[in-house]
Amino acid sequence: MTGSIQSLTLAAFAVALAFLPAPAAEVNATAANPAAPAASVFGPTVPNKAPAPGPAPEGMVWIPGGEFSMGCVVPSEGVCTMATMNAVNDAQPVHRVYVDGFWMDTNDVTNAKFEQFVKATGYVTVAEIAPTKEQFPTAPPENLVAGSTVFTPTTNAVPLDDYFQWWRYVPGANWRHPTGPNSDIQGRENYPVVQIAYADAAAYAKWAGKRLPTEAEWEFAARGGLAGKTYFWGDDFRPGGKWMANIYTGQFPVKDTGEDGYAGIAPVGQFPPNGYGLYDMAGNVWQWCSDWYRPDYYARLKLAGIVVARNPQGPKSSYDPGDDQPQRVQRGGSFLCTDQYCTRYMMGTRGKGDVDTGSNHLGFRCVKSPETKP
Repeated sequence: MTGSIQSLTLAAFAVALAFLPAPAAEVNATAANPAAPAASVFGPTVPNKAPAPGPAPEGMVWIPGGEFSMGCVVPSEGVCTMATMNAVNDAQPVHRVYVDGFWMDTNDVTNAKFEQFVKATGYVTVAEIAPTKEQFPTAPPENLVAGSTVFTPTTNAVPLDDYFQWWRYVPGANWRHPTGPNSDIQGRENYPVVQIAYADAAAYAKWAGKRLPTEAEWEFAARGGLAGKTYFWGDDFRPGGKWMANIYTGQFPVKDTGEDGYAGIAPVGQFPPNGYGLYDMAGNVWQWCSDWYRPDYYARLKLAGIVVARNPQGPKSSYDPGDDQPQRVQRGGSFLCTDQYCTRYMMGTRGKGDVDTGSNHLGFRCVKSPETKP
């Protein structure tokens, strides 16, 4: 085992688990039957009728909130691959949820916005701080260097059952140097900031007078008022032949051909917005949510007899049988998503990530609750 692979034992590498498909045996009966009508389990979205409580904060739009069906089933047409079936394992059962209205950033937080925060506060991100021996007592000293995880294309086709083939821990990778010391963000001010651990996103949100969205808020906003659609724009992946999101085109993980206009990450706002005016709610970069991650969280709501979950905040703690590190929910997929391996640009699907981990396909956006009048 090489030194670079040894360094992958650091918690920072575990973000790649968001791409690991669950075993096919875990697919439930609904998901295993691609002929089942996806829309039948979804009720209508019932938005609140109250208007926005005032002028929109800069760069934000009003999300009215209301009641909707949250979750995902395998679509009946078009994208019924093993990857899509695996992608919905933790997104069932579909259940009713109510959320209050809130403001949401129109775009993911950009490099320019994050730089303003760093200049104002002197904040140092998790990826810029070297791990300690106390944190990782079994790690070789040479591996205790600041850095983060970076996607690295393979030179040829490989089996998609070992993500170590395309992820590596890169010393010196951080938000200023997304793919390593030889990269920078010069001229990329309008690109989403990446290599952001959960604490980094939460710190920015607090500085900005905002917060990170709950998973339920994120999904309500992402659906844009539509109910039970496969994507935030409808059921046709490319309506009229038009690309609607930045994903991985070509053979994963060998080469992103850029057929959608971008090989790799794209600037924010390059694809059509959803019904609420939000950009990039599918593809480009994953987005942190405030909820702890549990694959059985939706099932537990059903077992508890909850008919409509009101403003759910997620489980009280993290649990994932495949990872003993604390994890938070991530949503939306990224430029690395593809129907060959990860289809989490589909509405209702869920991602996850270790809280102390960033990567070059992970960013965030913020929300803000309306001010309470005395």
